Amino acid sequence: MLSIFILIGAYRYYAQLAERFGKTKWHYGILAIGVYLGTQLFFGFSYGIYQGLTDPAAAENVNYTGFSMINIISWIISIAAVYGVYQLLEKKFVKEHVNKPSLEIEKIGDKDL
Repeated sequence: MLSIFILIGAYRYYAQLAERFGKTKWHYGILAIGVYLGTQLFFGFSYGIYQGLTDPAAAENVNYTGFSMINIISWIISIAAVYGVYQLLEKKFVKEHVNKPSLEIEKIGDKDL
């Protein structure tokens, strides 16, 4: 249930970034969902492989309900991944915005000598 709230927040966070720089909002919202779920899957598979290698009997004692320390750690890592990709995109968009030729075109004809 908490993952749903995190996904909604990540979607809105990326959509606001896209809107600020004139990009398609839902494309970046879907990217946020993909980054979150991809990180969750990667962490889950990694932990599952680790558990399988260190304790083969652990696969029989899996409990999918409730909060566990592993769930909390995976949420924190996934949120950090979403935030990291957000920061990378923001830097990229700022760099693109500064380098647009339209800014130079608008300066044509100005007589500031």
